[in-house]
Amino acid sequence: MIAMALVLLAHGSPDPDWMAPIERTAARVRELAPGVQVRIATLDPTHRSLSDVVDELAAAGHRHVEIIALFLSPGGRHIKRDIPELVAQLQADRPHLALNLVPGAIGTEARVIDALAGAALDLAGISLDRSI
Repeated sequence: MIAMALVLLAHGSPDPDWMAPIERTAARVRELAPGVQVRIATLDPTHRSLSDVVDELAAAGHRHVEIIALFLSPGGRHIKRDIPELVAQLQADRPHLALNLVPGAIGTEARVIDALAGAALDLAGISLDRSI
């Protein structure tokens, strides 16, 4: 049986270190679920595209690929408009595959924002349970 395939899809950024948290996220997913094949794809033309990654997984025998959008619009569960269209076009071009764009985006859910806010306060040495 072929392991599940998961693609973490990210935007580009002018920050030269923008891939670092995405790579750490992929490494952590691999650590937590060692049987899952995890790949990173981006919308940035200088990195691996979603179509390249999907084709690589298909060549390895994967026929079902879960696609999760990462670090998109803060403050909501919005996936950039062109991502569903991109996935739909890939699916149309590859009818032998089942591509599933998971609804929502990591980096936008309230629990992720809460965790980031808590980490920021913790790094600043601010306790949430101290009285003012």
